[in-house]
Amino acid sequence: MRSRPYKGLVAVAAAAALTATACTAQDEAQQKPKEKTALFKSGSDISYQKYGKNYPTTKVKDVPGSCSYESISRKDYSGQTLKIISHAVPVIGEPTQLHAKQFEEITGGKVEVVNVPFGELHQKILTPLQAGQPAYDVMFYPSLWIGDMAPYLAPVPEKYLNTTGMQDVTAAYMDVATWDGKVMQYPVDGDRHYLKIRADVLQDPKWQAQYKKATGKDLKVPTTWTEYQDIAEAFSGKDFDGDGKKNYGSAEVTKRDDLTFSAFISRAAPYVKNPDVKGGVFFDEETMKPLINTPGFVRALQDMVKAKSTWAPGGSNFGLGDEIFSFGGGQTLMSYSWDDAFIQAQQPDSKIRNTVQAAPLPGSTEVYNRTTKAWDKKANQAAYFTWGWTSAVAKASSHQEMAFDYLCFFSNEANTALDLTIGRFGVNPYRISHFAPEFWEKQGWDKDVAKAYVDTLSGMEENPNRVFDLRVPGVNQYMSALANGVAAALAGQESPQRALDGVAREWAKITDQIGKDKVQSAYRNVVALEDES
Repeated sequence: MRSRPYKGLVAVAAAAALTATACTAQDEAQQKPKEKTALFKSGSDISYQKYGKNYPTTKVKDVPGSCSYESISRKDYSGQTLKIISHAVPVIGEPTQLHAKQFEEITGGKVEVVNVPFGELHQKILTPLQAGQPAYDVMFYPSLWIGDMAPYLAPVPEKYLNTTGMQDVTAAYMDVATWDGKVMQYPVDGDRHYLKIRADVLQDPKWQAQYKKATGKDLKVPTTWTEYQDIAEAFSGKDFDGDGKKNYGSAEVTKRDDLTFSAFISRAAPYVKNPDVKGGVFFDEETMKPLINTPGFVRALQDMVKAKSTWAPGGSNFGLGDEIFSFGGGQTLMSYSWDDAFIQAQQPDSKIRNTVQAAPLPGSTEVYNRTTKAWDKKANQAAYFTWGWTSAVAKASSHQEMAFDYLCFFSNEANTALDLTIGRFGVNPYRISHFAPEFWEKQGWDKDVAKAYVDTLSGMEENPNRVFDLRVPGVNQYMSALANGVAAALAGQESPQRALDGVAREWAKITDQIGKDKVQSAYRNVVALEDES
């Protein structure tokens, strides 16, 4: 997703693959674990405290089952080595390392973890897979890459699909893990974009009165992008929390190479996802003509350009980390993206803890109908299930049982309960049980904050008007082209329409390069997810 030339990345990754140590041999016999005495009793207390001061003192109970500490510690993997590739520390990279260390301690096996920056992850995984020499047994990557990865993955075996943790994964995230009817990715995270606000400001009678006087409107949680803009403009540049520093209206991910495409799709979703029109939002499903420059997407980019006036200094080059700390640190009034900024705001040492609220993404008062080529005048909101971290096992791995056991352990109930509370880990709710407000209240969250959070996330599961990421081969090229177009419009180099016309031309070229039939076949999986909700 970076602007670095694709061919260059291929060459770099190919070199990395050739020099990777001890590549797993495809024809090596699968190795089963020996049995040993369990190191944990059923229901033992589990805590990360011994691994450092950066970990919470929280204790949870080991939940009985085949992925539990008790069950996995009965397995002896001594003499075997598992190779894992994951994102850089901390987001998903840190829990990968932590659970690798724990897995080594309780099974006796060796686990080697390689952490790489986001911009290098795709090719360092895919190139050796395509070469038939998988450098890694287990891979952590964004779930939208499934269109590229699926041919090289081992389906999740039935015994793991029947575990208690897997049975608890929400329907949406089992869909995300599934490709052509088989579960190919092991769910470890659930990501969505939603709205985050400073409730202490929006609910303050003083600010409500000032906003009413200035605009004639009630100050409330915005339900449209127009309301979002109005509120962001009104509060940008004011010291609304009284700390002597200016605050700002909106923090958004705007840095071209740092997930800007996801932020833009959030803004576009209510303008382009018409509940009365089936067949996908990114392409015409039959002709594969790009729809990225149609009026709904153009309206969203016009909104995003207008929002520049509400950003903090430097906000036009905010990466995800900047957005997390701008909202999570109390600098801005509102934000929208993944959970991380919200969880950051709710860390025990946060100065805005329990003053924030979650809500669905803003919507619109009209939605484009690409069949009639007119705007339908009606209120519309769309849930955006943007990519989350996922994991998978290489089909050619000779350590598949050890690999699936590691993922089973990584995501067992005890580990996940602890991981969810550590904002920097990037592990967010993906099981039905994660939507219990009581769990979050036990972490010190106020009752109203916990309820708004779980209602927002679980409500998206029930929303039939949903947008999923473009999960097709070459998705990085498509999203890189989109990010370039959005960046050009935000920089004032192109009008939104001209910028997206350019993206559409790039998308058409990419489709021709990869093959229309190949992209179309994969895209129908995305359309099915949206239309069969």
